[in-house]
Amino acid sequence: MKTAVLQQPCSDLFIYYISGGVRPDALLHGDTYIGNWQEDGFSFLFFSEPAGSRVRTVVEKQTGLELLDQFHMTYEQWQGGPLENFRAGNFLICPPWKDKAGEQENAIRILLDPGVVFGNGMHPTTRDCLSFLEEICLTQSPESALDMGTGTGLLALAAARLGCAKVLALDFNYLAVQTAVRNIALNGLEQQILAFQGRAEEWMNLPADLLIANIHYDVMKELVVSEGFLKKKYFILSGLFRSEAEKIQDILSALSVTITETRERDGVWHTICGKISE
Repeated sequence: MKTAVLQQPCSDLFIYYISGGVRPDALLHGDTYIGNWQEDGFSFLFFSEPAGSRVRTVVEKQTGLELLDQFHMTYEQWQGGPLENFRAGNFLICPPWKDKAGEQENAIRILLDPGVVFGNGMHPTTRDCLSFLEEICLTQSPESALDMGTGTGLLALAAARLGCAKVLALDFNYLAVQTAVRNIALNGLEQQILAFQGRAEEWMNLPADLLIANIHYDVMKELVVSEGFLKKKYFILSGLFRSEAEKIQDILSALSVTITETRERDGVWHTICGKISE
């Protein structure tokens, strides 16, 4: 097995905001090119050094692209602060460049390099998902899990560390999938976790005991009315504002499911945990 290189992130980020989807064959690859975050018809190109001339060349050659803006910030500014080891329940989340062998030996240790993808584990919804994951895995011992909108892969990694033999980690964003794959390798969990790109709505029929979905409401409202949802045994639904959580609970109330617990963080974020009747 090839071991992923453990290194600190670049100190500076140069970000180019483009209208349109930059093709993968745009010849942007190189040591200073970090990746392309594409969403809703826009592209965000990340570099560790200025790359204005390269980006302008791409924009000129591909029809339908327009460079809207460009930004320069530190990696810590992009991530909202410095990344340090932190405890979430029984989990110890460690950036690989901060990891210290043997630190807090009673913890479930996860190496996490978020790259430029959001999802470093400190968001309230992520913490509640981790807490519910521990409860379900320790009391119900699910053998498989499906993590929708995996991002950096943290929740999939946690499920595997808690004993799920097979975990599928899905995200529609290719850069997120690349980041999740890297983190799977950092933790040596390639035999337990498969990360792949796709739309959550199109993959709900995948068999799994546990569904984890920390995802946009517009996607979640489609997931919970799908045939595949009722084929799961347990679910954790998060990333919801109060009004959105109420709407999801209204949908669930008409189904053969039991909501076992709900949590609210900061008066804003809501997470729903439950099980599906056989």
